[in-house]
Amino acid sequence: MPVLPATHPLLPSSTAIGLKSRSHIVWIPLILAMLASALLMVGNGDQWLADQLYRWQGGQWALKDAWWTSQLIHKGGRNLTWAAALLVMLVLLRSRLDSRWRPLGRPLLYLLLAVGLSTGLIALLKTWTHMDCPWDLQRYGGLRPFIGLFQTRPLLLGHAACFPAGHAGSGYAWVALFFFMREVRPQWRWPALLIALALGAVFGVAQQLRGAHFLSHDLWSLAISWTVASTLSLWMLDSAPAAVATRVPVVALEEAA
Repeated sequence: MPVLPATHPLLPSSTAIGLKSRSHIVWIPLILAMLASALLMVGNGDQWLADQLYRWQGGQWALKDAWWTSQLIHKGGRNLTWAAALLVMLVLLRSRLDSRWRPLGRPLLYLLLAVGLSTGLIALLKTWTHMDCPWDLQRYGGLRPFIGLFQTRPLLLGHAACFPAGHAGSGYAWVALFFFMREVRPQWRWPALLIALALGAVFGVAQQLRGAHFLSHDLWSLAISWTVASTLSLWMLDSAPAAVATRVPVVALEEAA
């Protein structure tokens, strides 16, 4: 019986096998986030948690305009994420001009696209879902009744854009750092992931304290960010012929630091 060579077109490539074996990294976290979100939305977990925060603040959103929630974490956090994206763009530009930095090019392009696509998709969904923020609801001193995600929204209620959570998403979008670091410095991938998760969590909790979002809004932003980052990594990083063998020269990372 003839033996087909390892590179024969009838045999699956090692890249295809690798992509299939890693596909669970996309679906398992996504499914877990969706299940948790469903419990919060259908089981009224969102309202229960918001009730506690609202009651703790004296039956009002006392932290809505507090300096540390509105200025430091909200506006300051937004500026921080914009600055980080600008830094990635500048280093990407240098990788095109300096041969020593060239191995960083593809991972940096991936990181920039993942962050941009995640935040862009979240912003787009906010315009489609038409869900109110807690501070707009009658239950919390607002004027509008609660309308669920899949319920028909009366035209008289006007426009709403509070789901998913945009600010938490701007932090969670950086979960793409996990896949970026897996390519350039694998030992940094878990610390990078924890930093991104912590950033999104801080942004999200601050917004919940202000009455801007329910917890499920944040979970959806995390799920979207992870799905975009992991799926894009399968296409841009794992499928690259030299992705496993390529490592960024130490001198480039030392200069970047």
